[in-house]
Amino acid sequence: MTQTPPRRTRQRTAVAEVLDGLAEFRTAQDIHDLLRRRGESIGLATVYRSLQSMAESGEADVIRTPDGQSAYRSCGQGTGHHHHLICRSCGRTVEFELDSMESLVTDVAARHGFSDVGHELELFGLCAACSENN
Repeated sequence: MTQTPPRRTRQRTAVAEVLDGLAEFRTAQDIHDLLRRRGESIGLATVYRSLQSMAESGEADVIRTPDGQSAYRSCGQGTGHHHHLICRSCGRTVEFELDSMESLVTDVAARHGFSDVGHELELFGLCAACSENN
């Protein structure tokens, strides 16, 4: 069954434009605040729905922050499955692939009788610029 692509509404386009301008992950509330400062008339619930839809379609990455919130960022198109290295200080994010991790996950799952296993890996640290400032 072919999935219908999400409708491109004015609000969804505005959310996508904000995400495209960000180098770091931001919460829905942060994105809503940025949109309101730009003069967009958009509700927080609409921002949440747009972000969730964009995450489901692969247009946006979503991570769980250390304090438990969902944070979003425009997904590097065409990179396939990837992981994130995130600066704890400034939020700068680098996407990376780790083939050895994929093999490890497959091996561990098979050893324990699991299949169709997914995973997420986010590494948090200090980027070079923030390390120099500390």
